[in-house]
Amino acid sequence: MTENLPPCPECSSTYAYEMGALLICPECGHEWSPASAEPAAGAAEDGVIRDSVGNVLADGDTVTVVKSLKVKGSPSGIKAGTKVRNIRLVQGVDGHDIDCKIDGFGAMQLKSSVVRKA
Repeated sequence: MTENLPPCPECSSTYAYEMGALLICPECGHEWSPASAEPAAGAAEDGVIRDSVGNVLADGDTVTVVKSLKVKGSPSGIKAGTKVRNIRLVQGVDGHDIDCKIDGFGAMQLKSSVVRKA
């Protein structure tokens, strides 16, 4: 193989291959077109953190949790609809890019994909 194909956007596998006009990942089975992969990479590189519906987040915003989350060590977890005030955007570990304090749970980090700007 002399051409360099982009990694899979779903699982980041480097074993993608071409089949007609599509690229296919043999590890997760995801199929995508090479043209659609380029804008997605550009959007991730702009440094802007967006919520689950695409709104731009900033320090000090109030967000709402859109799905129930399990919290290690807590029997109930965080319920969907919980408001989180005064968030801080950070470069966290494993995709967690919001640092916040939730009433009843304390300080924790959340992923921007599970919140919506209030």
